[in-house]
Amino acid sequence: MRVLIGQPVHEEGLSQLERDIKTTTGIDIVLYPEGYILNEKVLEAACSIAKENKVMIITSYKKDNKNRAVIISDTGDIILERAKTLPDDNEELVQPLTVNYNGINIGYVLCMEILKGMRDLKNVGKNINFIAHPIGVGMFSDEQFDLWINEAKKIAKTYKTIIMSASHSDGSYRNCGISLPISYCIDSTGEPIYISKSDTRARIVDLDTKEVTVL
Repeated sequence: MRVLIGQPVHEEGLSQLERDIKTTTGIDIVLYPEGYILNEKVLEAACSIAKENKVMIITSYKKDNKNRAVIISDTGDIILERAKTLPDDNEELVQPLTVNYNGINIGYVLCMEILKGMRDLKNVGKNINFIAHPIGVGMFSDEQFDLWINEAKKIAKTYKTIIMSASHSDGSYRNCGISLPISYCIDSTGEPIYISKSDTRARIVDLDTKEVTVL
């Protein structure tokens, strides 16, 4: 299974998504950041792109100016859609956290939900083939970068699954002006397949061989 992990800039349409899909071959899944899809109308267009190209799209979209999780199957159907969990420590991760598609159990955590993953993924109660972790914008410090990577490593090792992620290549948290774009893929032992900081090139990861191609 080959996954294209992209770090686009924010845009109103889907030109970067279409370009990434049409200029690569043999891609099964595209993982894009939180909030890349601007609204429900653009989401409909993304479903058409998925169906036309027979590619699964994992990202997030905005509805009523709030980010929501979404996975679009390679037939253009929305197979996972939910609200983003509130940041309060007492709030458990909003279900569903996984979806089974063609025998593959796909996990999903959205941006800061990674910080609740160790605690709440135990409620899934079944094996996860991989976890997708779309992030909105880059990290606002090296300390945050290290924290999120370490959480990903712990989740991968604890739940014996691959976890992969990407942020946009532009923007900053609450417009603070500081952004360290992030992209990573951690294997099921908690070891990095790759970790990228402030390098916004897309990658193709073969989840079977662990081979990484930088685009």
